[in-house]
Amino acid sequence: MTNLYPVRDIFVHANGIRHHLLARGAPGAPVVMMIHGLAGQAHTFDGIANFLAARFHVYCLDVRGRGESEWGPPEQYTIDTYVQDLEAVREALGLQRFALVGTSMGGLITMQYAPRYPERISHAVLNDIGPEIDPAGLQRILAYLQGAPEMFADLKAVARYYRQHYAPMVANLNDDQLLEFARYNVRRSDAGVYVWKMDPAIRTAQPAPPSIDPWEAYRAISCPVLIVRGAQSDVLSPETARKMLEANPRASLVEVPGVGHAPLLTEPEARKALEAFLARSDGH
Repeated sequence: MTNLYPVRDIFVHANGIRHHLLARGAPGAPVVMMIHGLAGQAHTFDGIANFLAARFHVYCLDVRGRGESEWGPPEQYTIDTYVQDLEAVREALGLQRFALVGTSMGGLITMQYAPRYPERISHAVLNDIGPEIDPAGLQRILAYLQGAPEMFADLKAVARYYRQHYAPMVANLNDDQLLEFARYNVRRSDAGVYVWKMDPAIRTAQPAPPSIDPWEAYRAISCPVLIVRGAQSDVLSPETARKMLEANPRASLVEVPGVGHAPLLTEPEARKALEAFLARSDGH
């Protein structure tokens, strides 16, 4: 697919630190803001953002401490801080209203942001995440998060790491696509090896619960909600997804076959559902 609008790097100072976003699409088109998972960064969304840019002005945010965004104080790597960051970034960009797409941790941010700022959000997409996290998936994520090697000899070693530890997410990527996916998570150090871009403090941070109870926050989302679930997910269980449909009458669900945590949203089922959902005028 040819991109009519080249990717633009945007830096804004908001809530005390410098944040980085990737922007695609035509300014003036409906805005979509995409937020990645715990150990991800903005390029995670490259595939789906390129697709959506034909119809939307798409921003992909590097959450503080990741990608090209500045690192913050270790005690501030919390969902509440990320919500404050998002609102400050929105204000800095001058955005009035947008759709919010959150993968995993990005979905937790979405669930907390939407009820606080209902006038800002037209649509909310929760990608393989809910108010309850399956303990098995949580333990798996914490194990690879805390046990990750500090450095890699080359990019192929980085790609092998992702093939092993992110198999549910990258199962459908070929080797070249995986290398492209992996390279944005690391940088070459002065010693010539590849090290993580992410602040090491994130790996050992003690997660603080958000100030609004997760189920209470989810039920309070007043815009339409699309829940995307990887059919093999160990993070968002079928039972929790069903409870989410019951708890919020504005919610709908799509399951992505053959994928675990979390879909890249380029899968045909996810892409089709996402495009149709976002095309609903003003969230109705």
